[in-house]
Amino acid sequence: MIKIFKITALLEGISLLLLLFFAMPMKYIFDLPIYVRVIGMAHGLLFIAYILLAIMNKMEEKWELKKFIIICLASIIPFGTFYIEKKYLRHA
Repeated sequence: MIKIFKITALLEGISLLLLLFFAMPMKYIFDLPIYVRVIGMAHGLLFIAYILLAIMNKMEEKWELKKFIIICLASIIPFGTFYIEKKYLRHA
């Protein structure tokens, strides 16, 4: 389960960066909102999968509440999931 979570965390992090640094500028600078719709939908689905997998791993791996909250909050910070993978999931 942790391997799937690590892959999802990577994809979620990439999708957030694409949304913030590609799709949003395309929408507001070049008036092309289609990128926000497409990348935003992918990011939303990956975000939901990330949180659900975090909940499942919390129960399976018996994570402390503090670790679980940090892992969940990292999903809303750019580069946060990369930090989580390096700090908490590298040896898992």
